[in-house]
Amino acid sequence: MECVKLGAATLYHGDCLEAMRGMPDKAFDLAIVDPPYGIGNALVAGGTWSVKYQDKGAAWDVAPGKEYFEQLRRVSKNQIIWGGNYFTEHITPARCFISWVKPNMSGMHTMADCELALTSFDRNAKVINLSSQSNEARIHVCQKPVMLYKRVLKDFAAPGDTILDTHHGSGSNAIACLDMGFSITAYERDEDYFRASVERIDRFMQQGKLF
Repeated sequence: MECVKLGAATLYHGDCLEAMRGMPDKAFDLAIVDPPYGIGNALVAGGTWSVKYQDKGAAWDVAPGKEYFEQLRRVSKNQIIWGGNYFTEHITPARCFISWVKPNMSGMHTMADCELALTSFDRNAKVINLSSQSNEARIHVCQKPVMLYKRVLKDFAAPGDTILDTHHGSGSNAIACLDMGFSITAYERDEDYFRASVERIDRFMQQGKLF
C-alpha cells in the first residue's frame, strides 16, 4: 500500500477496509468519512456541472457493506458519516445529525438542497449553512468544501484528536485538518483521485492558502 506523508497528513493509496482490519481498537479519536453512497450513474447524469465527470464514470461508487461500519466503529471512538441516511441499516441510531444546507442550490431540481451526516455523538442536531461553490476547480464529483470540514472539526473535534478518513476523495478533509492543527490518516482506493488529491494538498501546503 503506497503511503505519502504531507505534514501531519498520512495518505494511503489502498483499501480502507483491509487497513482497518489490522488496526487496534479505538486507534483514532474521530472518524470523519464520506463513503460512496451507491447511487451510481445518478452522480454523472443530468444537465449540471456533473456531466463533465461522465468520462470518469461512477464505477467507484460502490456503497460499503456491514463490515465496513463494524470496523469503523471498532477503530474510532466517534464517527461522523456523510450520507449516513443511505446506511441506516448499519448505523446505530443517535440523536445528533448534521444537516449541511447549501443556499446556492435552493430551487435547483438536479442538485440536493442539503446533505446529511449521521454521528455517534449524544448531542443536539446541527445545521451548517454553507455554499457548495468555490473558486477552486473541482477534482472530484462529490468534492465538499474545506470550510465544511473546518466547521465540523470546530464543533466536534477536541484539541489533539487524531482523525481517520476512509474515503479521502478530493482531500478537503485533510486540508482542513492541516489548517487547524489536527493529524489525519486517510485512504483512497482510486489512483486518479489519490494523485490529484496529493497534488492539491501539496499545493495548499506550499502556498499556505485556504481553499
